Amino acid sequence: MKGEILMNKLILAIVHDEDGSRVLENLNKSGFRVTRLSSSGGFLRAGNTTLVIGTEAEKVDEAIQLIKNSSKSRKQIIDTSSMGANNSMGGVYMPYPVEVTVGGATIFVLDVDRFETV
Repeated sequence: MKGEILMNKLILAIVHDEDGSRVLENLNKSGFRVTRLSSSGGFLRAGNTTLVIGTEAEKVDEAIQLIKNSSKSRKQIIDTSSMGANNSMGGVYMPYPVEVTVGGATIFVLDVDRFETV
């Protein structure tokens, strides 16, 4: 093993693109090592940022709190015509705006059995 870094938890945090840089910056300022991946959501097809964070179990709550404090939910109006829905009522589809909540964070915490730097 090259490094003696003890990590036994892996945090996957999926945040809205608008919050991604702020969350990453705050995690880095607090000493967390973070990998940033671009991703997109399935329902709204919106841009997301997926953050991969390896840390000790004792620091998981701190990381989650930083993520919560740095990401926020917001209301957004979407046009349903971009969702490709079909109406079975005679083939006529009338798009209409819908208000949805976007943002916030979805966080997964996973156990890590082994970690190596090569």
